[in-house]
Amino acid sequence: MPGAFLHPFAKPTRESFIRIVRGDGACLWTADGREVIDGMASLWYCAIGHGRAEMADAIAAQARTLAAYSTFDPFTNDPAEQLAEELREIGPIPDARVFYTCSGSEAVDTVMKLARIAHVQAGQGHRKLIISRVRGYHGTAYGGTSAQGIAPNRENFGPYVDEVVQVPADDLEAIATLMSERGSEVAAIIAEPVQGAGGIFPATTEYLQGLRRLCDQHGAYLVFDEVITGFGRLGSWFAAHHFGVTPDFVTFAKAVTSGYQPLGGVFVGPRPTAALEADSDFFLRHGFTYSGHPTACAAGITNLAIMRREGLVERATHVGERLSAGLQALAADGTIHHARGLGGMWAAGLHPEQHAMVMRDHMFDVSGVVCRALNADSLLFCPPLVTTDEQIDRIVDAVAAAAATAS
Repeated sequence: MPGAFLHPFAKPTRESFIRIVRGDGACLWTADGREVIDGMASLWYCAIGHGRAEMADAIAAQARTLAAYSTFDPFTNDPAEQLAEELREIGPIPDARVFYTCSGSEAVDTVMKLARIAHVQAGQGHRKLIISRVRGYHGTAYGGTSAQGIAPNRENFGPYVDEVVQVPADDLEAIATLMSERGSEVAAIIAEPVQGAGGIFPATTEYLQGLRRLCDQHGAYLVFDEVITGFGRLGSWFAAHHFGVTPDFVTFAKAVTSGYQPLGGVFVGPRPTAALEADSDFFLRHGFTYSGHPTACAAGITNLAIMRREGLVERATHVGERLSAGLQALAADGTIHHARGLGGMWAAGLHPEQHAMVMRDHMFDVSGVVCRALNADSLLFCPPLVTTDEQIDRIVDAVAAAAATAS
């Protein structure tokens, strides 16, 4: 009989799960004492690795001082204010403001609402249409589910939020055509610079530059969903830096605290900020109970300090190059079909006779490596940025071993 905990993204009838009881660096330990390598940084987020005492101490110190308090008008707290300033310094939009959420899903829903209300405040209240891309993953709240470009994650959850449409993932002409037809109605285009949960498909610089031009031409906002790519994953603080394209909004979460506390948010650029600030009597009626949660923000401050001190943003390039080289070698000798990715996030594309779920289970059960299986055709990797070279090599070796049994 299933237990009381109804697990996310799992069969409700499943009765047993693998218990993770401890983490240290890029390693995890199960309840039966097995050591495994975390090839996914849990769910794309544990950049600094598990078990950092410095993080635990910072969280405990803040919890003893002021664990939580509302930041609704008229209140604030020091960690929320400090982290916002630090985020603005490293962020991808000059002079941005920061709106806090508790997750990436909340960040996506927030940015959809902010884009629409900013147009209202700018006298363009007819702009409601949100354009997203097939394969895009934008969380599982109703706004994000509506913008979701992964069909199984939408199935049977409708009706969805009105005026949200998807276009083909890499077809700039399709967006240009839609913008030519409905450009005056568009509030925002939302795009992941690297589509993560959809399979690790990087956009090109030219594509993202094209989105920027179309938004400028038609008066829409450009949103980068950087919930996965933010905080060093591509070897720069944000993917917007990597591609050299400046959006109007950026969503973030996950690695802002490396998962040690739930925290997310939105960078709000100068253009929408100007609209929101234009009327001194305007009152923004949006927010969450834990927006600007002081303990979560204290975790964010310490996480960023660790990343700076240990050069983890730069190290993402090394992690990615070593992982890429290993997977590319497997592709070259036919062990897998191909490798794709960017920075510190990579996918192994499989041959038709190989099955991702079977290989994932073999990698865990036999080789002690965690990865994510996407459908039947891909294995996804996003290791902590502290993963050692030897551990990266073990991940690649585990793919090869699993492939040998699956072919």
